[in-house]
Amino acid sequence: MKKITAIIATAMLVLSCNTAATDKTNAKQEALPVEGTWKLISGTLIDNIKGDTVVTDYTTGKSFIKILNGTHFAFLNHDLTKGKGKDAVFSAGGGHYTLVGDQYTEMLEYCNDREWENHDFNFTLTVKNDTFVQKGIEKIDSIGVNRLNIEKYVRVK
Repeated sequence: MKKITAIIATAMLVLSCNTAATDKTNAKQEALPVEGTWKLISGTLIDNIKGDTVVTDYTTGKSFIKILNGTHFAFLNHDLTKGKGKDAVFSAGGGHYTLVGDQYTEMLEYCNDREWENHDFNFTLTVKNDTFVQKGIEKIDSIGVNRLNIEKYVRVK
């Protein structure tokens, strides 16, 4: 009888451990609804010092994507005129990120504008269906950046 009780207790312990591991895996997957490739539709920058606001439409003349996996992000931005003309632009960067609830922090490790490297940027995310919006302060005292950044993305299928 004692052997049967020990076997049942051991089986219950093993099953509860497996369930806990599965629950953690499922919670992680649910906590990261941003994984994938996203196209930036619009960006709003509000300078916190001057009060200037710049709204950029990313649906014409340029293309900006953000790619997120479970731990890292990358962004790529370029004009659609192959670098010709007055609006020619190329920028890229990436690093690792954390997402806890709706609080998303990018740790920018790589950037073609090197003064932005090694800075953390905190955002609040809103994710609904195939759209996500990130909103937060970008502040780098050494280059005079202090602004609210609001970006709206749609999932690339």
